[in-house]
Amino acid sequence: MKCPTGVCTWTFGPLPLETVVARIATLGFDGLEIYGDLTTCPVDRLRDIVRGAGLRVLSVTPDNADIAHPDPLVRAAAVDYYLHLLEFSAELGAPVTGVHGWVGRIQAVADHQAEWRLLVDSCRQISQRALALGVPLAFEVLNRYESHLVNTGQEGLELLRQVGSPALKLLLDTYHMNIEEADPAQALRDAAGNLALVHVADSNRAGLGLGHTDFPAILEALDAVAYRGPIVVEATASGPNPFTPVKAGDYLGQLESYLTLSLAVLSTWNAALPA
Repeated sequence: MKCPTGVCTWTFGPLPLETVVARIATLGFDGLEIYGDLTTCPVDRLRDIVRGAGLRVLSVTPDNADIAHPDPLVRAAAVDYYLHLLEFSAELGAPVTGVHGWVGRIQAVADHQAEWRLLVDSCRQISQRALALGVPLAFEVLNRYESHLVNTGQEGLELLRQVGSPALKLLLDTYHMNIEEADPAQALRDAAGNLALVHVADSNRAGLGLGHTDFPAILEALDAVAYRGPIVVEATASGPNPFTPVKAGDYLGQLESYLTLSLAVLSTWNAALPA
């Protein structure tokens, strides 16, 4: 069994979904990770676009929703967003659905430990609904410059332990691990059995092989833990502001060169996996 390969649609910027899906298909990927905007693309239309291109939705990445905020109204609205996102995912066929803290909030509003407890409580609520719908959840571990909660694989595993739901596993990302983990390959090994999704990009968020991340070790670790879930490339064109994919110049050309290179690396590894 091979790992299906995909691309995060948000990295293409404000292109029509049909255009993004067609470009991903032309590059040769198996599927995509769709951005969880519940307001602009009905499920039926999304399903038709993806299937028409011969692809599948491998995963869903969430919009920003602060499930650890101490304001109960803010937190309740965030949890409600995720509950609706799970229904959206269930209609899509239950792809792996991401969950994370508010991207860009890098410190607690008041008390770090209190927000950790709120995060655990929110994740329990979300996981309960995911379990009922049969949607696998993946908590994404983000680096310290994007989130103040859950920055390492070990912290992610502790979150899983405290939440205590079989629906919730981890999303580990080689770009974030490059910043936070002393040994990214070992972090993947430590997460054996608790990995639902893997994102890849090199240390500079470019294509695989263009930075200093040790991808042979990363891929060896994934094989060692018998990971056969989706591997989604989340590279972006180079330039300022990491929160926007649109950069000066031909950002799409650069992005697609990164994707082509990354798929070649992943395809070579996939081809060597036991059947």
